[in-house]
Amino acid sequence: MREVIVVGGGLAGLAAAAALGGVGYRVQVLESRPFLGGRATSYALPGDSGEVIDNCQHGLLRCCVNLIDFYERLGVSGRIHFEREFYFIEPGGRTSVLRSGLLPAPAHFAGTFARLRFLGLRDKVSVARALLALRREHRRRKDLDRITMLEWLKEKRQTPRAIERFWRPVLISAVNEELDRMAALHGFQVFWLGFLATSDSYQMGLAAVPLGELYGAEPWSRIPSVEFEFRTPAEQIVFDSDAVNGIVVQGGLRKADYYILAVPFERVSGLAPQLGIDFSAFGHSPITGIHLWFDRPVTDLPHATLLDRTIQWMFNKDGGRYVQAVVSASRSLLEMPRNDVIELAVRELAEFFPAVREATLEKAHVVKEVRATFSAAPGLEALRPETRTRYPNLFLAGDWTRSGWPATMEGAVRSGYIAAEAVTRAAGAPRGFLLPDIV
Repeated sequence: MREVIVVGGGLAGLAAAAALGGVGYRVQVLESRPFLGGRATSYALPGDSGEVIDNCQHGLLRCCVNLIDFYERLGVSGRIHFEREFYFIEPGGRTSVLRSGLLPAPAHFAGTFARLRFLGLRDKVSVARALLALRREHRRRKDLDRITMLEWLKEKRQTPRAIERFWRPVLISAVNEELDRMAALHGFQVFWLGFLATSDSYQMGLAAVPLGELYGAEPWSRIPSVEFEFRTPAEQIVFDSDAVNGIVVQGGLRKADYYILAVPFERVSGLAPQLGIDFSAFGHSPITGIHLWFDRPVTDLPHATLLDRTIQWMFNKDGGRYVQAVVSASRSLLEMPRNDVIELAVRELAEFFPAVREATLEKAHVVKEVRATFSAAPGLEALRPETRTRYPNLFLAGDWTRSGWPATMEGAVRSGYIAAEAVTRAAGAPRGFLLPDIV
């Protein structure tokens, strides 16, 4: 049985392990932390409450076919609940709902889009014009990685309100970057696959259990050839003249036939400087999650996009008493003291949900993921490394590799599947794991 060592127990490493373990490889996953899932996980709050929270809200769309496939491999796809309605709320509480109608794609939103109250007629006409242009240009235009999404939107004469209330809320949460920092390539992909390709690809999947339960011992019992070692950080990749000879772990040398390095990009040079990958153009974009527990329900909506304020999304985690507010690309909050972040969140939520004014905040928790994703800047796509390296038994995985997607859970899983396919090719028995995009 061929042996593989995977360094890193985030989604990329787990996807590679699941794919290879499912076809007979013996896989050992080395994870420096005591849990799996990387940035998409959950943990117990400090103290004696025993309450488990997700580090931040992570969702997927139905167009994330490889992520859904990964959940199916682990037998946990039934723990993902898909929402068919998107709620947009203006300060003051006025709510608009976007859902698919009876018309086929790409016209499936026509009915509810026409009834959105947070956009005026001129705004809607400009959005419709841009969506038609996006449909025409998404496979033909060659400069989308050289311009920002904001530049493209201005080229298409989008109104300021349409940009701020329609394009920005959708894209900043999907790509975790501001429009003036985001390559148009990624904005196109989100709207084409998530909103235009099929009538249900927009549906948002949310875990009905803490994220950590999706990758726990029970799911992995389905793939017994995959083993995990926690609190086991890799210290160095050891190379000989033309291949990897092992990995230094806790002073000892671990050996396998093949190796997959599935760590954040900022760790690669320290572990394997011989690869010579230049990450100087790579930057990070943060996400902040604000967990709030009230003494009474403050909303009955399952989730909502909050317009015109710092807080971008609200997720109802427990009957309206516990809600999570999310700010993507949250650079403005990084230096803000914890209590100020909480005060900001409560104050803004009260503008959308009046019940917050009467409720008492019982506790709060703030999670600032400073290195949540790489910044999807123009010009970066060509610099993202391939999974193959110049060493025939070493492969790379991670949402920062050239997966064909931006830094998302789907992108991470795609990269893991691509690395797993590369291992099988190197072993002389090619297998396919990566599913094609829906169109």
